[in-house]
Amino acid sequence: MPAEKKAYPLRISASVLGAMQRWADDELRSVNAQIEYVLREALRKSGRMKSDTARPAPDDEAEPGAR
Repeated sequence: MPAEKKAYPLRISASVLGAMQRWADDELRSVNAQIEYVLREALRKSGRMKSDTARPAPDDEAEPGAR
């Protein structure tokens, strides 16, 4: 069963959004998928999310190079 997705409005500075866009482009991801990836990795590394739950759901966008 795919993970439930929830919409969340995010206020972000133009400079941070620009940097995320460039990073997402480099990784062949959308900005949304890149932000979720970065958040998931930070949660995993801080021990706030288990590794198995930190993996993208099947309906998440492809990993780098998969497109």
